[in-house]
Amino acid sequence: METDRDDGRSPSQLRPLSCARNVLHRAHGSASWSQGDTKVLAAVYGPKAGTKKNENPEKACIEVIWKPKTGQIGKLEKEFEMILKRTLQSICILTINPNTTTSIIVQVVNDDGALLVCAINAACAALVDAGIPMKHLAVAICCCLAEGGYVILDPTKIEEQKMRGFAYLVFPNSVVSVLPEGLSHVEGEPMEHGIITSVTHGVMSVEEYLKCLERGRAASTKLSDFLRRSLQSQLPSDSSKAA
Repeated sequence: METDRDDGRSPSQLRPLSCARNVLHRAHGSASWSQGDTKVLAAVYGPKAGTKKNENPEKACIEVIWKPKTGQIGKLEKEFEMILKRTLQSICILTINPNTTTSIIVQVVNDDGALLVCAINAACAALVDAGIPMKHLAVAICCCLAEGGYVILDPTKIEEQKMRGFAYLVFPNSVVSVLPEGLSHVEGEPMEHGIITSVTHGVMSVEEYLKCLERGRAASTKLSDFLRRSLQSQLPSDSSKAA
């Protein structure tokens, strides 16, 4: 049975959201993203000439560097780097600046749960701030499966320790993008109802996963609205990035 959580939220309620762009002046683009007490900074550098080894020189290369709050990067952080890289590759237009590399530095400020999705949301906002060509924006949400079989969204660190399954989901932000006006399809497919990234950890049946997907998609609408408002309210910073 679904009940209210320790912090008073309902199972589908997100923590307070905060987003700011242009927070680091030496980066080509930057953003901070907070969900409750979890906070991540993302900085974008590039595009710079040349691609990394084993990358396709006919396309732009996306490089992600994850920096923990303390200590060295571990196995989990390396997995987060790969998930974030693949997600950003799928939303950026890689054919516009071929044979270049864009680096995204992710700095963890504080981790109180749902860290990966906060990093994805921060990176997406930073790419917008840097003026990197994108197919569409994206929002990420973490859905957790409790022992009782019910789904909760946007867990705290304490809640994560009690869960038996996780689904990290990334959805397109309903065609609010930096593409030219009038383009509502990407490679022939509408993006409103798609999913960009889906990663699961732990034990979860197909039925339980579909329940997470349903709850996550519903919550993504709220995240999309928040991201849209945040980016529109800070549009004046774009004039300094126009070059």
